[in-house]
Amino acid sequence: MRIAIDAMGGDHAPGACVEGALAAAAEYPDTVIVLVGDTARLEPLLQGRRPANLELRHASEVIEADDEPVKAVRRKKDSSMVVAGRMVKEGEVGAMISAGNTGALMTTGLLVVGRMKGIERPALAPMLPTLDGEGVLALDLGANMDATAQQLVQYAIMGSIYRMKVHGMKKPRVGLLNVGTEAMKGNEVTKAAFPLLETAPVDFVGNVESRDVLQKPCDVLVCDGFAGNIMLKSMEGTASAVFSVLKAEFTRTWYTKLAAALVKNGLGRFRSKMDYTEHGAAPLLGLEGLVLKSHGSSNATAFKNAVRQARTALSNDLVRSISVEISKGSEWESP
Repeated sequence: MRIAIDAMGGDHAPGACVEGALAAAAEYPDTVIVLVGDTARLEPLLQGRRPANLELRHASEVIEADDEPVKAVRRKKDSSMVVAGRMVKEGEVGAMISAGNTGALMTTGLLVVGRMKGIERPALAPMLPTLDGEGVLALDLGANMDATAQQLVQYAIMGSIYRMKVHGMKKPRVGLLNVGTEAMKGNEVTKAAFPLLETAPVDFVGNVESRDVLQKPCDVLVCDGFAGNIMLKSMEGTASAVFSVLKAEFTRTWYTKLAAALVKNGLGRFRSKMDYTEHGAAPLLGLEGLVLKSHGSSNATAFKNAVRQARTALSNDLVRSISVEISKGSEWESP
């Protein structure tokens, strides 16, 4: 099993990428980790720590965070992201991981790796934290701003298969993000998607309101990228604000500092439930190969966990499983 990491993508690249790759190589000796990037910058970071299952692949260019995605992918053909995507396309590696420019990674997936037959639009599917610590897989959370009812159904099928293959769920529950739980609530797209999801090969449990997501009303949450990304950023902002307020309050007086010491372990457990690094990366589902997007601020732990995710997906033949189910099509599609 071989997995490529875009070593030049992300806020803390290449340092966090290298440390994450070293940790993954140590934990999974049966997996070859390929760091793709400027070898002149990568080799000094290894400092002689070069296990047999860690390889370097030189790429002379970098796609920056503010680059226009399509232009960057087309013009920077020797960028670390594009080279890693080409390795997936050509079968040199089974999966690639990047914390770089999301739009560019989506473009790399479409133009370099290739879209899966039968899939109209691939979807970004990160895990949203829940109070029980297990999380909800949500898609799409930003790859596509708009979606049709049929595309939402495809998201539901891909998300269900991911939960079964990667997380071992026998019958993942699928919910549709909406402004109310009633069947006829929502805009034209969600109202059209509801009856299609009822006949789709998934365990559809109905509409879900964003205020209930942390309670885990479903295992897979389906939405368009516009609404989904707003929900995601709202959750991230709220969590950040809550922890900032708690820190300020618990350090205000010696009484509150004493209280903080008493609840420190509990707060630590709660924070870990909300920590994106535990989930590692979000897959771009609907491509011909396995591509995972790590958070832009990913640290070494996040990259190591992304490798774990990729290993599980490859071991369970995720891409082929989605392709087979999508190819069945027909009865759940609109006339």
